Amino acid sequence: MIRREKTEIESLRASYMKRILLLFLVLSSPALLADLKIGQAPPLLLLEGKAGGRVDGSAWSSAELTGKVHVLMYVDPDKVKVNSHVEEALASEQFDPQNFATIGAINMAASWKPDFAIDMILKDKQEKYPNTVYVRDKNRAFVSQWGLVDQGYHVLGVSGDGKIIFSAATKLTADQIKELIELIRKHITQ
Repeated sequence: MIRREKTEIESLRASYMKRILLLFLVLSSPALLADLKIGQAPPLLLLEGKAGGRVDGSAWSSAELTGKVHVLMYVDPDKVKVNSHVEEALASEQFDPQNFATIGAINMAASWKPDFAIDMILKDKQEKYPNTVYVRDKNRAFVSQWGLVDQGYHVLGVSGDGKIIFSAATKLTADQIKELIELIRKHITQ
């Protein structure tokens, strides 16, 4: 009887320690530690070679998110239509490309679709929307280094000095779109 109680106590203690370890691992994951804060610049992120980059194969760096206001859309290829209304709203604003740019960052690792098929779509989009830079993220770098949503659609607004001014990881509401557009206008005029 005592031996069985001792075994049960040891089992509970082991289970408790496993839960503490799991909690520690979750809380210390890079994605949670790297969550972007409004008003802060994100850490430098470089996509090149096997990690991804531009559609033409050249490298892309988040250092390029300066000099003008940017909207970066981090998209799972299976969820491209989630915020198409945001893309349309931004296009209808006809912001001056000297002051505003968009980045379409594609989470290639989130989709079952083959890379070559996604690449073909991106090349067509790049030709259709030459003022948007399309970037391929093959290893979820935006997820692990910036804490952006994986297998979803994350919209970031970045000021001309490279600081986050807007962040939403869901289908944007009309109010969120209005807020994003107002922030773009405000930061373009600064």
